[in-house]
Amino acid sequence: MTDSPSSAQTFTFKAETKQLLNILIHSLYKDREVFLRELLSNASDALNRLRFTMLTEQNVLDKETPLAIRIHVDKDARLLTIEDSGIGMTRQELMDSLGTIAQSGARKFMQAAQQTNTEFSRLIGQFGVGFYSVFMVADWVRVTSRSYKPEESAASWYATGEDEYQIEAAEMPSRGTKIEIHLKEDAEEFAEEYRLRNIIQKHSDYIGFPITLGAEEKPINKQTSLWRTPRSEITPEQYQDFYRQQTLEFEEPLLSLHSVSDAPVQLYALLFVPAKGERGVFSLRKEDGLKLYSRNILIDEYNKDLLPEYLRFVQGVVDSEDLPLNVSRETVQSSGLMPRLKKVVTNALFKELEALAKNDPEKYQTFWLEFGNYLKQGIASNAAETEKIQSLLRFHTTQQPETWSSLEEYTARMPESQKTIYYLVGEDLQTLRQSPHLDAFTAQNIEVLLLTDAMDSFMLMGLHQYKDYPLQSASTADLPESPAAPDAPAPEKMPEPDLESLLARFRETLGEKVQEVRPSARLSQSLARLVDPEGAPNPELQRVYKYLGKEFETSKKILELNPAHPLLKSLPNLAQNPGLQTLLIEQIYESALLAEGLHPNPAGMVERVQKIMEAALQANA
Repeated sequence: MTDSPSSAQTFTFKAETKQLLNILIHSLYKDREVFLRELLSNASDALNRLRFTMLTEQNVLDKETPLAIRIHVDKDARLLTIEDSGIGMTRQELMDSLGTIAQSGARKFMQAAQQTNTEFSRLIGQFGVGFYSVFMVADWVRVTSRSYKPEESAASWYATGEDEYQIEAAEMPSRGTKIEIHLKEDAEEFAEEYRLRNIIQKHSDYIGFPITLGAEEKPINKQTSLWRTPRSEITPEQYQDFYRQQTLEFEEPLLSLHSVSDAPVQLYALLFVPAKGERGVFSLRKEDGLKLYSRNILIDEYNKDLLPEYLRFVQGVVDSEDLPLNVSRETVQSSGLMPRLKKVVTNALFKELEALAKNDPEKYQTFWLEFGNYLKQGIASNAAETEKIQSLLRFHTTQQPETWSSLEEYTARMPESQKTIYYLVGEDLQTLRQSPHLDAFTAQNIEVLLLTDAMDSFMLMGLHQYKDYPLQSASTADLPESPAAPDAPAPEKMPEPDLESLLARFRETLGEKVQEVRPSARLSQSLARLVDPEGAPNPELQRVYKYLGKEFETSKKILELNPAHPLLKSLPNLAQNPGLQTLLIEQIYESALLAEGLHPNPAGMVERVQKIMEAALQANA
C-alpha cells in the first residue's frame, strides 16, 4: 500500500465540498470520534440494504457470506480498516456517493457550523456529510467496494482531503466495502483497540450486525437493544440495570415505560422517571433530553424535541425506523416526523402516569412531590397542554388538608348546587386554613383548593376550567347566601350609628393605605379581610409579577370589617383612649396584610404589639 494510487482517473471536488472538507479537517478536533460512528452507520445501512435486496433478488454475489462488520488496526502503520459485507458499490456509485455532496446539505452544514453553539457531533450525519468526517482523523482514505451484482467489478476511491479525488479499478474477491484510513499523527489514539471499543460501545453498541475488532471472533457489540426486545422477555432487574448503565443513578426509577408503536409512526421507546428531580452527583446525564436512535444507531445524545420541555426530567431512549440517518433536523421537523414521534412518546408517557395515579396512589404521590412543579409549568407555558395535564394535578384542600386530591376527586365531593371550583393561594397551608376569605365557604361547607407553591400562581394563568367547572379565587368569589339553620341565632352586629362612626375612624387612621373601609357580608369568624377593588389585576397575576421581580403599581386594597366580631364591637369603648384605639386599628389592618402574605415588614409590628399589651396590663392593674 502506497500513499498514492497509480493509473487512477482524477476528479475535482466542487466548491461546496472543498469548503466542507476544510471545516472538517481544521475545526472539529474535540468531536473527532464521531467519524467511527458515521462509518459504522453507513456499514450498517449497507448491510440492511443487502438484507432487503436478498428478499427479492436471487442473483447475489457471495450469497452465503455472513452479514458482518470487521475492524482491523495496524498501530505501527497508523492504518485503520473497516470492512462490511453489505450491498457494495459500483464505480459509478462510488463517484455519485463519495465524489459529490448535495449542495444544499453542504451549505446548510456550513451555515450551522458557523452559527450554532451545538456540538459538531450533532451536526455531522444530519446534512448528508457523515462520511467526510473521516478527514478529521485521516491523512488519506481509500474506499474499495464491490457491488452485490455478480457482473460488476470492484473499484477504488481515494482522497486526501485536498481539492481532488481519484477513481480506479481494483481487485476485491468478495462483495462489500472496505475503508482504509491512514491516521494523522495527532489521531494515533484511534489506532488503539481499547479506544475503538469504547467508541463503539458508546455510539454503535446496538447495531443489528456483529462488529468484530482485531483478532477477536466474538462480536464486541450487543447487537440486540433492550428497547427492541419483546417486553415479555425482559425482567424488572434488566430494566433497572439498563437504567443504571445509562444514568449511573443507583436509586430505582419511579416508573419504567417500554412502548412499541407501528402507527402513526414506527418507534421503540424505553423511558424512565427518576426517583429524584435533581440528578445525582455522579450522573452520566449532564443535560436534559432523550437518546435518539435511528435503527439502533445513536444520532443524538440529548434530543430535546421528543418530549415537551416540561417533561425534561424523563430519561431514556427513542428509536425509529422511520427516521433517516442523514437528514437535517430542519428537514425532519418540516416533514412532520419529529412532531409525530413527540406526540406518540408523550401520549404513551401520560397514559402510564395516569395508570400509576389510579393503581398506586402512594407511589404517584411520591412522583407528584418530586415532579408536580414540572406539570404546573407545562400548564403555565403551554395552554394547549392544559387538558392533558389536568388529571395528573394534585392539591391540598380545606376538607383534605393533609392528603392530596385530584380535580376529579374534588368535583365528586362537590354539592350538586356548586358549579365552580374554588381555590385560594397563599404562603403556607397553616396561614391559608386561617384565611378570612374562607369564612363564607366554611359556613356553607364548600371545599376550597389550597395552593401554596410559587408555581401555582403561574399555573393558574393557564388553568381556567376543569371539564364544565370554571375555577375562581375564593378571595374574589361572591357566594350566594345560604339559609341559616332554623335554631341558629343570628349574629348580633354593632348598632349602625356606632359602625358608621368606627368606619370613619378607620378611614381617618389608615388614610392613603387603603382605598376604602367597609362592612363585610362575607365574614363570620374573622375580624377583617383585604380585597381588591373592581378592575384590579387578579391576585394570581399580582403574585406572578412579584415572583418575577417585575415592578407594577399595586392597587390599594379595600379593608372589610366584620360588624359582629367582639373585638370590633369593643373598639368604640376606647373613644376616651384615642392612642390605644389608633394602635388597634393599625394592628387590625397589618394583621390583614399578614394574612394575605403582603406585609412588607412583619417585624415592624413588634413595637406596636408591645404597646397594646402594655395598655391592656395597665387597664387591668
